[in-house]
Amino acid sequence: RLVPLLLLLLLLLLLGPALGQGLGQTRFVCTSVPLDGDVCAASALGTGSAEELKGTVLQLRETVLQQKETIMNQKETIRELTAKLGRCESQSVLEPGEAKGRKGFAKNTMGDLSRPPAAETLSQLGQTLQSLKTRLENLEQFSRMNSSSQTNNLKDILQNKIDDLEKQVLSRVNSLEEGKLSPRNESEERGKIESTLTSLHQRISDLEKGQKDNRPPDRFQLTFPLRTNYMYAKVKKSLPEMYAFSICMWIKSNASPGMGTPFSYAVPGQANELVLIEWGNNPMEILINDKVAKLPFVINDGKWHHICVTWTTRDGVWEAYQDGTQTGNGENLAPYHPIKPQGVLVLGQEQDTLGGGFDATQAFVGELAHFNVWDRKLSPGEVYGLATCSSKALAGNVIAWAESNIDIYGGATKWTFEACRQLN
Repeated sequence: RLVPLLLLLLLLLLLGPALGQGLGQTRFVCTSVPLDGDVCAASALGTGSAEELKGTVLQLRETVLQQKETIMNQKETIRELTAKLGRCESQSVLEPGEAKGRKGFAKNTMGDLSRPPAAETLSQLGQTLQSLKTRLENLEQFSRMNSSSQTNNLKDILQNKIDDLEKQVLSRVNSLEEGKLSPRNESEERGKIESTLTSLHQRISDLEKGQKDNRPPDRFQLTFPLRTNYMYAKVKKSLPEMYAFSICMWIKSNASPGMGTPFSYAVPGQANELVLIEWGNNPMEILINDKVAKLPFVINDGKWHHICVTWTTRDGVWEAYQDGTQTGNGENLAPYHPIKPQGVLVLGQEQDTLGGGFDATQAFVGELAHFNVWDRKLSPGEVYGLATCSSKALAGNVIAWAESNIDIYGGATKWTFEACRQLN
């Protein structure tokens, strides 16, 4: 046995240098392998993991950069769509059957008429032009009694401007029918016309100031000719804490569906402290601290109507009067909740925030006068006296209707109140 082993050792000694020259220098790499691991797989990972990890990190970084760029592009697209949506909303009103945007109610501001926004805009502009013409007719009667060359010259200038506006509206109708106006051009045209209308309202209001000396301080009305988020009036005085109230006014509107918000009273922390609103095809509602009662008024006929709502915190009892007659009553409307003080009282808009947050789709369209507030429940006889323009009718002991108590904004106008003159 020793002889073969000795011969094997001798062969290794003789062939060793030759084998070393053929293979070159040899380096051994050690890789830790779990007891139950795959030796072949571990060897492969040990020789290539660094390059693979580096490649993976680079791929991940490239993916993150691409996603970041995509997100930025999407944000820009969202901003553009939001701007376009805002322009659409400014020309639209509510869909029938939609509810007011408040707690517990869904809000959709994408339109409240089945006809196109352009047609609604033209209809409103036509009503506004007719309103301006009526006011000019009143000024003509005034100028006949007070023959002033300055008054006549102003009247002629305003009449010419109204004629020009009518031509613009007619041209716009033709362009819309022929499909020449793009949404952008249509928005620009509407902006120009509304700007001219606001200027006209102001000029006519200045001209009407000459009549103020001949009328009582409460013989005026507010006119909101368009559904906007910038026309409104603000009562200078806030409401005190009230455990009962009566709110009465003359109102005229033919806006359909829904005349909007004749008044809203907001306090810190509660935008819907006291609101009167007719929303879409819903009946008119009175809100107290976000609690709602539906009022049985039928007044959306373009004629003057006198309405009153009374309420007491005890059991939340309320009554509704139209044209001097009680038409409805109920209870459990915000019982034992006093109306909070130190708020903001706005005519013509619904407040989503204190003194602001107006939404054009909730704006009042029409005319309003003799808005009075009492901190008690009026008797049926007192309400009837107000509705019949009795000389003994009371003025509100909390808010009395007087020009000195009202500030107007955005083109809403004041002019002589006609309803009581027609009754008398």
